Amino acid sequence: MGRWLGALAHVPVRWRPTELVVRVRRFACTHCQRVWRQDTSRLAGPRARLTLSAVQWGLRALALECMSVSRAAAALGGVAWHTASTAILASAQAMLLDDPHRFDGVEVLGVDEHVWRHTRWGDRYVTVIIDLTPVRDATGPARLLDMAPGQSKKAFKTWLAARREPWRRQVEVVAMDGFTGFKSAAGQELPEARAIMDPYACRVPGGRQAR
Repeated sequence: MGRWLGALAHVPVRWRPTELVVRVRRFACTHCQRVWRQDTSRLAGPRARLTLSAVQWGLRALALECMSVSRAAAALGGVAWHTASTAILASAQAMLLDDPHRFDGVEVLGVDEHVWRHTRWGDRYVTVIIDLTPVRDATGPARLLDMAPGQSKKAFKTWLAARREPWRRQVEVVAMDGFTGFKSAAGQELPEARAIMDPYACRVPGGRQAR
């Protein structure tokens, strides 16, 4: 029937922005008059501005290279901050929340706050919850479990209260900084766990922080 032509932000090449020009074929059934187009779900999401590969690149840039969303957006061809942030955050949440075994074996919990947004809109801080069990057992680096909007006792307490009782009973240690809200929340929801007020408790082998 015809073709649809468009461009999507793609993985940078040597830090130079690239665009992927896409030609999508459209089809029509002469009998039922049904019209559809070529499946592009393996390339990009519906109405996306970035390819899936570009989103994964952005996720690695933020998580492994400690790059800001603004810098990643610029490297992806100057896409809007909100566009890059929404796509990367959605990908991270899908990878994290879709894992049915992400809470298995957690005995040492780490909690800290992190500045996520540098805009006027939305919560500036998130409460980061980390599994430090592999660090204690020297079996691997810390694992990110979840991020809860806000920086308060309520944010951490609400997250803990949403976990099942058997899981809460298996937590032996909670590592945190000196924020009393985290300590109070842990004391109420994890009364059997030992609180460690140690600014270096969230470090992983090699001196890199688990944040």
